[in-house]
Amino acid sequence: MAPEIVIAVITAASVLGAAVVAALPALLNSLRRTRNAVGTVEETVQAQGAETRAATIDALDAVGSRLEARFNARIDDLRDDIDDVREDITRVREWQAGHDAEHIIARPRTGGDAA
Repeated sequence: MAPEIVIAVITAASVLGAAVVAALPALLNSLRRTRNAVGTVEETVQAQGAETRAATIDALDAVGSRLEARFNARIDDLRDDIDDVREDITRVREWQAGHDAEHIIARPRTGGDAA
């Protein structure tokens, strides 16, 4: 290897070493702050998680209430429809009974004592 390249590599390594040594105290200080900040961030995240859970549960309760109201309305509509059908069936049976009575009355009597 050429002496110029060896000198350049040694110079580069010494510059990097000096930069690391100079930055080490600042790096350690920032790591300490980060550790302290992580504790408060975790607390903040937990608090936000609790708020999110509460909001989600409230939203689900609201959706459940709306679905229950719709379901109950459908059931009421179905009951009304069933009542209407029963009334129609009752009217048809009444008409049929009257119609059968008309045929019985209008039918001529045959046989026996018919005079």
